[in-house]
Amino acid sequence: MKTTIEYRNRTFKIDLSQPIDISMPIRGTKANVTAWYVNPPEFTPVMENGFIGDVNLGGAVNFRNIFFNPHGHGTHTECVGHISKEPYTINQCLKRFFFYAKLVTINPYNVNGDSVITLEQIKKVWNNNEADAIIIRTLPNSDQKLTKQYSNTNPTYIHHEAMQYLVDNGVEHFLIDMPSVDRENDEGKLLAHHVFWNYPE
Repeated sequence: MKTTIEYRNRTFKIDLSQPIDISMPIRGTKANVTAWYVNPPEFTPVMENGFIGDVNLGGAVNFRNIFFNPHGHGTHTECVGHISKEPYTINQCLKRFFFYAKLVTINPYNVNGDSVITLEQIKKVWNNNEADAIIIRTLPNSDQKLTKQYSNTNPTYIHHEAMQYLVDNGVEHFLIDMPSVDRENDEGKLLAHHVFWNYPE
């Protein structure tokens, strides 16, 4: 299945039968990615009133309860409700579902012992209003990202000045292969979060 999209005076030809999956799937094992000190996801069969929700245990179907934390277990989308006092939800904030995105690869700098995506690096890969969304692939980019236990490791994050540059230059949706845009322990400042959503302003 192929389609042609016209956007911002440009024409894109897309083969919808050849997508590229950049998500991190959630699995009910200890090998699943974890961050923010959460336990692994849990997939448990429903067992009620004689019903068995597991074919391997004699049930007719697999019917499971799934317990997971979006922020700590894999690919997720956030909105300002992540840091606001007001109860915003993603379906209230995100009304547009297709974005023209640019994928960039960045090898973070070591800044005072932290792994940081800097303003200098972002300026090299992003031009004014080049796309609506940015996807940052950090290096090294190995399969270890699919099983990494990030808690207490202070993962790579983006400097708030770099985030401000992206906001000022047209980025509406920000995607990264790390648990957060901010330092693991920053005393609750969450500078890049606040910059991106311009909150509380």
